[in-house]
Amino acid sequence: MTRGSQRERDRERAAARKPNAKGSQDGLTPEQRRERDKKALEEKAAKKAQQAAAGAAGTSTDNKNKGGGKK
Repeated sequence: MTRGSQRERDRERAAARKPNAKGSQDGLTPEQRRERDKKALEEKAAKKAQQAAAGAAGTSTDNKNKGGGKK
């Protein structure tokens, strides 16, 4: 009573449920992945700085941080 084929089917079903899973399946080398992540973080920081500058001028449309601050 081996479970080899059942395990394989379960792995296939799990992979089918998560087609966009990140990890080693993206086809990038570690260096390429670092560059991609670095660029994404730089863009995110620039966007946040832009929003902060707009917020200082009173033109921010970001409602997430309005309403009293941290408790």
